[in-house]
Amino acid sequence: MRKTGPERPHPETMDPRHDIPALTHDERLRYHRHLILPEVGETGQRRLKGGSALIVGAGGLGSPAALYLAAAGVGRIGLVDFDLVDASNLQRQILHGTASVGASKLASAAARLADLNPNVEVVRHETRLTSGNALGILGRYDVVLDGADNFATRYLVNDACALLGKPNVHGSIFRFDGQASVFDAARGPCYRCLYPEPPPPGLVPSCAEGGVLGVLPGVIGTVQAIEAIKLLIGIGEPLIGRLLVFDALGMRFRELVLRKDPDCPLCGAHPTVRALVDYDDWCGGPAAKETMDEDLTVKDLAAAIARGEDLALIDVREPHEWALCRLEGATLVPLGTLPDRLGDLDRTRALVLYCHHGNRSRVALEYLRGQGFTRLHNLKGGMEAWSREVDPSVPRY
Repeated sequence: MRKTGPERPHPETMDPRHDIPALTHDERLRYHRHLILPEVGETGQRRLKGGSALIVGAGGLGSPAALYLAAAGVGRIGLVDFDLVDASNLQRQILHGTASVGASKLASAAARLADLNPNVEVVRHETRLTSGNALGILGRYDVVLDGADNFATRYLVNDACALLGKPNVHGSIFRFDGQASVFDAARGPCYRCLYPEPPPPGLVPSCAEGGVLGVLPGVIGTVQAIEAIKLLIGIGEPLIGRLLVFDALGMRFRELVLRKDPDCPLCGAHPTVRALVDYDDWCGGPAAKETMDEDLTVKDLAAAIARGEDLALIDVREPHEWALCRLEGATLVPLGTLPDRLGDLDRTRALVLYCHHGNRSRVALEYLRGQGFTRLHNLKGGMEAWSREVDPSVPRY
């Protein structure tokens, strides 16, 4: 007999206020392929209709997750995002189309989901998720899907879910690799058990800097949707205590066993985390960087160049990025080669370090400062900001 894992109470038994509405004739036709599955049937489909799921991020992971949850008939789907659709999103964020470029991601997503399944209520939370609003937003849903692209939000979602007693369906992607799990502190480990502390700022590049195979979030986001549906119906064996690792280049799935950390400050035997904190500062996020006086805006740099100031422009990106675009007169010194290239840098000149978005150049600045360099500037926003605000002819990627 197939192992089914620990039995999860059905949603209506978890909360007596949680009703499971009847299906209409049209819904019976729409969900017929579900209704003939013994594991789902009419009762399971009604649980989906009476259930709710919150998706944090309407981007690469949130796109397939939202589409499949709406198609499956989850009655109420919440979306948290505050960004606009950019042309560079369309390679992987399949909720959005060319006509939506420049529009709100949530407006684009809501229109697409309404067309896919008008029976589903889509709730738009067009705001940045913070320690001040996370509990109020997440508390309105049965299950949370984490499609965030930064560590600050991942820790925020994890901690809020644990404090609220909500399952957190986690997904993450980078280049050709993806991971998925279900963090449910009541029955298994949480995200902090796997990653007690975030990595140092700048150590792990974002997808915008390192790239991502466009179809990869389709795989991981779909896994997240499957897990959410199983949790809402109360069937199958969820990824609690397991980390699913996907290697797209090798086309291999691996599974790692995760165990609850008895010393976890959130879900361990003696928890010390009882409230949400300022995660941007803790993870070295944007709020911590914006106050650094070495930052130089692209408009300030353009003005300095126009005045003829003596600046040495140092590009710390990779050669393939350099081939796409660069600042005139710059020198390529990839970040990984910096320790071997110190002799090539003029300590008497003001060095302006730049990369794609300004994160790697910040790491380079800190390293050079530790080596005794004093006249250092980091180009805030990097080549992306230069293209947006100074020279639109510079290719964006």
